[in-house]
Amino acid sequence: MSTHVGHDHSNHGAQGGHGAHGGALPGGLSVSRDGYTLELAATVFAAGVQTVGFRVTGPDARPVTRFEAEHDKELHFIAVRRDTAGFQHVHPVRDAEGDWSVELDLTPGDWRFFADVHPAGHDGTLTLGIDAAVAGAYEPQPLPEAVTSARTGEYTVALDGELRPAEASELTLTVSRNGRPVTDLQPYLSAYGHLVALRVGDLGYLHVHPEGEPGDRVTAAGPHIAFMAVAPTAGTYRLFLDFQHEGVVRTAEFTVRTAEAAGPGHDSHQAPEHGSHAGHHGHHGPQVQHSHQAHHSHH
Repeated sequence: MSTHVGHDHSNHGAQGGHGAHGGALPGGLSVSRDGYTLELAATVFAAGVQTVGFRVTGPDARPVTRFEAEHDKELHFIAVRRDTAGFQHVHPVRDAEGDWSVELDLTPGDWRFFADVHPAGHDGTLTLGIDAAVAGAYEPQPLPEAVTSARTGEYTVALDGELRPAEASELTLTVSRNGRPVTDLQPYLSAYGHLVALRVGDLGYLHVHPEGEPGDRVTAAGPHIAFMAVAPTAGTYRLFLDFQHEGVVRTAEFTVRTAEAAGPGHDSHQAPEHGSHAGHHGHHGPQVQHSHQAHHSHH
């Protein structure tokens, strides 16, 4: 079974080969890579449900109209407020001219939008990021505490596993509903779970998929969803797991710290503005960039 991940291939040459996980940059830190640029039709919005228009231009400065599908979609669009509130993973529609549009539910504050794409003819997936502002009274939220269980409606998702910088590790997310394991998860984007990880501090973007896939006669439809991941750096990350059950996609959110970042005596150094309550849970931290071999083996 291969684990496949959508990440920024544009800096392969700078990494000195596949072994340089620790120095690998997460995607989404730049609005433009390899001649491809994310452009918004507007960068200031009113609060509420708004239509966001954008395009991805190529090295010829024209909108890209041909993409390689990744996990059932030509483009994955992620929106999150810079305090990590309001996460939304949506799938915009594109016209023949290369203009995309999608509806987002926006609250006042500074937002980061990500476009995860594989332009036809390019050698891999790019994740481009751009800032937008939403007018109104901004009420920034403190970083949620690091815990190993998340609730979304009647569902509980438990996180098990450690994440270490530059070292591959397995993360297992277990889905239950009202205390009973869910064993009939539905495929969502060619997988039983879809995980996005954002590094706290700069929102460096990781787009991870689980081991195995529906229909391979090996991977069960729950309750466990396993991921292999490598953190590019020590630190704190926000994880957002999308899963589908009974026709509805739900999102479970976690705050996690890499194992080394949350060791004994580190609470006073790690994000003290958010309090020290996360320190004793930090050994369950997850994820980011993982092996280039894993991505290419999927193709």
